[in-house]
Amino acid sequence: MPRTVLVVDDDPGVLRVLSRYFSRAGWEVHEADSGEEGLRRWEAARPDVVLLDLDLPGMSGREVLDVLVSRGASVIMLTGHTDLATAVDAMQAGAETFLTKPVDFGHVGAAAERAAEKQELRRANESLARSLAGRTEDDGLGTSPGMRALARQVSMLSASADTTALLLGESGTGKSWVAQMIHARSPRARGPFVEINCAGLSGTFLDSELFGHERGAFTDAREMKRGLFEVADRGTLFLDEIGDLAPELQPKLLKVLEQRTFRRLGGTREMSVDVRLLAATNRDLQAEVRAGRFREDLFYRLSVFPLTIPPLRERSREDVMELLHRSLVDLGRRHPGAPHSMAPRAAEALAAYAWPGNVRELRNVLERALVLAVGSERIDLEHLPEALRARNAAKSSRGTAEVLPLAEMERRHIERALHVLNGNRSLAAEKLGISRSTLHAKIQQHGLEKVGKE
Repeated sequence: MPRTVLVVDDDPGVLRVLSRYFSRAGWEVHEADSGEEGLRRWEAARPDVVLLDLDLPGMSGREVLDVLVSRGASVIMLTGHTDLATAVDAMQAGAETFLTKPVDFGHVGAAAERAAEKQELRRANESLARSLAGRTEDDGLGTSPGMRALARQVSMLSASADTTALLLGESGTGKSWVAQMIHARSPRARGPFVEINCAGLSGTFLDSELFGHERGAFTDAREMKRGLFEVADRGTLFLDEIGDLAPELQPKLLKVLEQRTFRRLGGTREMSVDVRLLAATNRDLQAEVRAGRFREDLFYRLSVFPLTIPPLRERSREDVMELLHRSLVDLGRRHPGAPHSMAPRAAEALAAYAWPGNVRELRNVLERALVLAVGSERIDLEHLPEALRARNAAKSSRGTAEVLPLAEMERRHIERALHVLNGNRSLAAEKLGISRSTLHAKIQQHGLEKVGKE
């Protein structure tokens, strides 16, 4: 979908010129010649960006700005005269920037693009906050003692607005998801959540991405660019694969963490930001420090609150089954016609696999199975990759059967019944030949509360 802009100005010539410029740039344009009409148009269209003239008849542009900002709009102010005090006042009231007429098309276009990107980021983070804020502290992490302990650490970290944290774990364990959870439950939840992966990026490029650059800082720097630290102001910045951060950027990052100030690339002015930093790595940073590739002072500054996300092979069977169920429900929304349940033998094969690629690999395998199982009653072994099917067949054809404790046999039998019957506990109790209250007690005893639920 094209980006949308609302131009509010009482000068027909300005309306015509700006509308033509943005239309040619591929934007959807709305117009209004008064503040009152501008508010009506904004409510009807909810555009990404508003270009608002300061000097309007009737309701002033400054009054319109207050209303629009209170409703979450992204506003660029326009004026026919330069007044520093007025510009500062508008910026403090929430305007994205302040431009003087006649506007330079390059400047207004770049400003509108930045404002639209910020608005998109704000909307995405509001959606993230709504999806994560209602979860209990252990929802989605697991039911085993180890994962419950991790959930309590996440809860404590979320309660803080400023504590820097270092998320440790193998690739694909869900470090980014945990970082989003921390942000969504924190006092900064209404601010932006901005993520960047440091792996494979040159020092110069990453410097520009993180800290921005001034016009002319390098050959292709035709316009000033805000960095991600500025974009994440009053929110959270997540630096994934921090172990790959270029050595020349490490002292600059340390300065931001300690002083909350930095300079754009090619700039001389100190910029101040209010950002919480979360970082993640699958490397042994202490080994990197000993090898001289990572600053020791930065390592200690990042690891104020280290949090280790365990690989799937170290999580309990119940944790993996819960993750399977949650991923099935989540991915199923994207694939209409795909089944909502899984055959016990397919679930068993998935739960028994070591998952070297961790959560990322599990979700990829499950999404492939959903695609293949469209139109089927449930996901079965035939929808899984050959490696998992072969492993399951080899396990089933062993000459000597595995001898399990009675309690484990009971747990597995109840779990299979709940999967087959899609969580219908009354029917499961009937099929198992026990009362519903007895089944409920055994479900609690074996930690099967979420099995079969959607």
